[in-house]
Amino acid sequence: MTSPIDRLRPTTSAHHSAQDLATTFELTVGTGRTAPDADPGALAGVEIWSVASDNRVAADGDLFVALPGASTHGASFASGAIDRGARAVLTDPHGALLLDEAGEHRVPVLVTDDPRNLLGRVAAWVYGAPAEHLTTFAVTGTNGKTTTTYLIDHVLRALGWKGGLIGTVEMRSGDRVLPSRLTTPEAADLQALLATMREDGVSTLAMEVSSHALAMHRVDGFVFDVAGFTNLSQDHLDFHGDLQEYFDAKAALFTPEHARRGVVVVDDAWGRRMTEAATIPVATLSVTDEEADADWTVVDVVAEGSAGSAFTLRHRDGREIRTTTALPGGFNVANAALALAMVLEAGADLRDVRAALESAGGVSAAVPGRMEVVGTSPRVVVDFAHNTDALSLALAALRPTTTGRLHVVFGATGDRDKGKRPRMGAVAVEGADVVVVTDDDPHGEDPAAIRAEVLAGALAALEAVHGATGTAGTAGTSARTVTEVAPRAAAIRDTIREAGPQDTVLIAGRGHEVWQEIAGVDHALDDRVEARAALAERDETTKEHGA
Repeated sequence: MTSPIDRLRPTTSAHHSAQDLATTFELTVGTGRTAPDADPGALAGVEIWSVASDNRVAADGDLFVALPGASTHGASFASGAIDRGARAVLTDPHGALLLDEAGEHRVPVLVTDDPRNLLGRVAAWVYGAPAEHLTTFAVTGTNGKTTTTYLIDHVLRALGWKGGLIGTVEMRSGDRVLPSRLTTPEAADLQALLATMREDGVSTLAMEVSSHALAMHRVDGFVFDVAGFTNLSQDHLDFHGDLQEYFDAKAALFTPEHARRGVVVVDDAWGRRMTEAATIPVATLSVTDEEADADWTVVDVVAEGSAGSAFTLRHRDGREIRTTTALPGGFNVANAALALAMVLEAGADLRDVRAALESAGGVSAAVPGRMEVVGTSPRVVVDFAHNTDALSLALAALRPTTTGRLHVVFGATGDRDKGKRPRMGAVAVEGADVVVVTDDDPHGEDPAAIRAEVLAGALAALEAVHGATGTAGTAGTSARTVTEVAPRAAAIRDTIREAGPQDTVLIAGRGHEVWQEIAGVDHALDDRVEARAALAERDETTKEHGA
């Protein structure tokens, strides 16, 4: 049984003098004046033992790191952090000026040109380099990060190691769980969590590393033992600008500053480019080509329908392991194989791994909101697929085991990569029989406008396939339909009500998420809860009609 982690910082931490911090990182010492000086007396007697970059969670003993933001500088919130006990502030020259202009002279100010770049290393120093006490695994890529980290954690636990997990769904220290706010925590929170894991006796860590995290230096300050790359396709271009910039952000993980060795899936051009860009030793993995010139290959795959797949992972030196995964679809074979290869590349003995997996039932784990089955008649599956490739793969995985019609309920996220919206509509039509376009997280955009962009792609694909020219809400033939239904809860309810007992309903895009942001306001919405309620309503209606 699990219980929440009630803190993001260790219960005990060594005290450090602010003077040592300034010396170690060559920081300028400010005295609360507009022009910082190097008066060492400004730091006399000042000790810190923790780090915060969010004034709302600042506490006694903190070094508060005031970062420049898109619209507001963190120095504007430093007074709140000091009120809560922060002993010193680290910021940039502009932040120091803001503090002086505000008359905030209660604690010393340390100045560096780029505090964000320094934050991870400073936090690691304050907490005593906690990652050095763990065997650490990082997974990056567009799709598959969450599932792969869960599978790594599963294999490590099967081997008897006490594991930690950090990712999109949750953070775990041993058996204690904390819901996650970011795929990869901010640098100060991450180092505090690593220190908490060390304190809890955790020995391994499986962690998702997003492109945002790499670009924003959240994983600076330590080196992963093994880094893995799943795949790359269009996503997050609102942040990165183009695919090359997106790729470059992820490629930063495969450098000596961030990882000691890597495992890269090379079944597409981006994976092959990653092996060329990497400046650390990299083992290659091919899942789709048994004859590929790769260090690891997946062979003899036997799909077992909704029960998952059996496969053999073989090294070019002849070592191999036959195992299974209960997760459906070829993409989950890739996730399982990558997880297994990463553990083996970290030095685990193949015989020990084989024995552990035989006892544990293969490379499988229940991943919240990832191909999660919440009903069986009709089969209802909730998945996080929120981009073109993920949606296409999820539908392809469900098609072979669907004897009736395949429905998909999905939308597109607001204030994010708009270019993928029409294409998502198109792949939905290509992969499903019944397409229901609804809202995802509109954020600050008009939900109807987002739906219209998705519908444009869906209707164009429908016309190309069937010659249909209907309008949204009625478009389609007897074989395929495209419908617009909002809000999302109504779309889920209506689709499940109309589905036949042999049909499959895929509810895609939000997975484990329990809040939907509309116009800056969070509304409670869990696709799994809505689906179960719709199934219960359907069952009750069936009983009434049968009575």
